[in-house]
Amino acid sequence: MNWKKEIDEITQRRKLALGQGGDQAVAKHHAKGRLTIRERIDKLIDQNTFEEIGPIAGAANYDENGNLESFDPANFVLGFGKVGGRRIVVGGEDFTMRGGSPSPAGLRKSVYAEEIAIQYRLPLVRLHEGSGGSVGGTSGKGASLPGPVNAPARFKSVAQAMSTVPVATAALGAVAGLPAGRLVASHFSVMSKKTAQILTAGPAVVARAMGEEKTKEELGGWKVHTKNGTVDNGADDEGACLAEIQRFLSFMPDSVEQLAPVNNCDDPVDRTDEELANIVPTDRRKAFDMRRVISLVLDRDSFFEMGAGYGRSQITGLGRLNGQPVGVWANNCKFLAGSMTSDGAHKARRFMELCETFSLPIVSLVDEPGFMIGSQAEREATIRHGTSAVLTAAMTTVPWASVMVRRSFGVAQAAHYGPEGFVLAWPSAESGPLPVEGGVAVAFQREIASSPDPEARRRELEDELAARQSPFPRAEALGVHDLIDPRRTREELCHWVGRIQPLLPALLGMAKFSIRP
Repeated sequence: MNWKKEIDEITQRRKLALGQGGDQAVAKHHAKGRLTIRERIDKLIDQNTFEEIGPIAGAANYDENGNLESFDPANFVLGFGKVGGRRIVVGGEDFTMRGGSPSPAGLRKSVYAEEIAIQYRLPLVRLHEGSGGSVGGTSGKGASLPGPVNAPARFKSVAQAMSTVPVATAALGAVAGLPAGRLVASHFSVMSKKTAQILTAGPAVVARAMGEEKTKEELGGWKVHTKNGTVDNGADDEGACLAEIQRFLSFMPDSVEQLAPVNNCDDPVDRTDEELANIVPTDRRKAFDMRRVISLVLDRDSFFEMGAGYGRSQITGLGRLNGQPVGVWANNCKFLAGSMTSDGAHKARRFMELCETFSLPIVSLVDEPGFMIGSQAEREATIRHGTSAVLTAAMTTVPWASVMVRRSFGVAQAAHYGPEGFVLAWPSAESGPLPVEGGVAVAFQREIASSPDPEARRRELEDELAARQSPFPRAEALGVHDLIDPRRTREELCHWVGRIQPLLPALLGMAKFSIRP
């Protein structure tokens, strides 16, 4: 007697599991231009680094003699791998089996993903394509028994993972139900423009319940969800999605108990760019390219923007200064003059929370005219969401450096300055309780109306009051740490990074926020 039969069965099960849903199902999947989950994992991680968990979890079928006849593997693949030499936890639904709707073993493995990421303090990457539960139950043969009343809360580990380790997710095909909920429970999310849709419910359910006849793309394609903030970024295809996740992870620590890795930097700290001296027009009514400012100040080619299609008046992303990862937040004056909308405030708040969670210093490039005004802004509760962003900034503990590039007005400006922050100003900076245009319209309403040339008098008053908002009096009163030549911005910020880096280890651990509006 020996264990040869059992050992052979282990080998056979492993081989069958690699077949996923079978050759025909895999070929059908490929024909739709999509990779299988195992191919996705291989493309994401460093070569030959995958260490699978539960490779033979699933359901075995035996013949009448007790010989293994077939094996249905769990339709969720899970394991460890390395990205850029750093270990992560990675998993995702296998769409070639049951369309990704969880089998019993598949559900157990998917739920386990967050738990092992927390246990090992490793970043978690989920590659989603599949739906949630089925009316036929996880076995597909009838309704499953409900869980016991003392079962652990399903989503507790999902929440714990977000407060403990970086979580990045991708939608690489149709994602609905539970996978859609887990997709957005992340610090960074991306979806394929070619193959992905994100759906609370699919077209058939929507048609039956709501009477709306919509395609998957109309309900939840990338044009919908990159604009409404459901996902951060849209990428051209699956490979581009995986590359964005790799780049996001490069800025992040393994967990809240570690600092983000500092890269070697060959970009000179004292590099100056002549373009910065003239990038802000002297005509204060003209816009400029804030993204260009960001690219000239950060380490070359280091800016990774997140959420460009949502809350477009605000720019958020990750970058590096002398190799140190930082969070970057700036105003985009080319969209609604850079004013803080409801969506923009939500985007900024979420970004500040990301930086606070993982102890990333924040660099704010300020051109804030204030909260968006008008009837639509009122309907969108801009003041509530904007005040929430202001209070979030006030509650952060990470170091801030704020550069007053141009405007800094109203209550909204307070969101751009963290406690005890380092503040620089450019000669183009202007600040006050509100922009002169609005202030003049209110304070000098009668004088303008009674003038022989109201429009000319309005411009005179605006120009006169704008001159009073010069940054020189603020600098004289030590209202900023320094008023600088814009070309020296990179140098000043890199010196600031050198000063705050010794302070970062004391910030490690769970972030704490109290209730906000």
